[in-house]
Amino acid sequence: MRAALAWHESPEHSQGWDLHTHTVFSDGQCTPSEAIELAKNAGIAGIALTDHDSAQGWSEAEKRARELNMPLIRGTEITAEWGHTSVHMLAWLYDPTNEALAELFRTTRINRVRRTKKMVEMMGKKYPITWEDVLKQAGGTAQTTIGRPHIADTLVAKGLFATRSEAFLGPVSSKSEFYLPVISPQVDEVITIVKDAGGVVAIAHAGSFARNKEILSDQDIRHFADLGLDALEVWHRENSPEQRVRLLKLASRLGLLATGGSDWHGPHGKPNLLGENLTDPQTLQAIVTRGVLPVVE
Repeated sequence: MRAALAWHESPEHSQGWDLHTHTVFSDGQCTPSEAIELAKNAGIAGIALTDHDSAQGWSEAEKRARELNMPLIRGTEITAEWGHTSVHMLAWLYDPTNEALAELFRTTRINRVRRTKKMVEMMGKKYPITWEDVLKQAGGTAQTTIGRPHIADTLVAKGLFATRSEAFLGPVSSKSEFYLPVISPQVDEVITIVKDAGGVVAIAHAGSFARNKEILSDQDIRHFADLGLDALEVWHRENSPEQRVRLLKLASRLGLLATGGSDWHGPHGKPNLLGENLTDPQTLQAIVTRGVLPVVE
């Protein structure tokens, strides 16, 4: 644990990998090509593309990564649930032809659209927004995973809020009168499917109280480790220093990897900066050896 803490405070930290980023194929603001270019310019060692419930941005990202010699890990962020807790999971280096995983993504995107439409309908009684407005903010692809961030962007575009983050503190908040949960698979189901697809799976921002009143307990995480969970995202801006220490100790006890990622969504909206939290080279190598899909180099 001390070694992990020391590396994240050392000059070598800039040579780590950002394993949690988003593009226009979910709720990010940049194309996959732009994300690769920005990561290259930032001087970080490598990047993982992890759009929500989608692998649609992979081919564009791979093409640009090869052109720029920018190492790339292909992945996805998957929304799951456990009890009363919404759990985001990062899946890296899995076989994209796996039908069970593809079906999970399709089902989740359908559920997200239905939920988001209903929220917009409810919100439209108080704010001047429509579903067409939200689709415009989501961009031009049918494969984009549509969710609450696009509602927030619509409210900003209408001049009702200054930023996406401000909208998320108001009507888009999970505590808002307009909030509806998305129907999601169970965490244990996600772990099983990702592992069967040859992937590596982590729990994202595992100590964040910003998203849930209840976070996963040590016992919950021990159960997931027994099922094949590979890692915990320790280095994330929503994990407090106390939670980082807790998660590092837990990872050490359970033999889990401790990863870092920015959860970057682009230059505007969320304050997260590309490369602000990174994964060290040794942990990165352990992830690469476990996945079935090679790193793009």
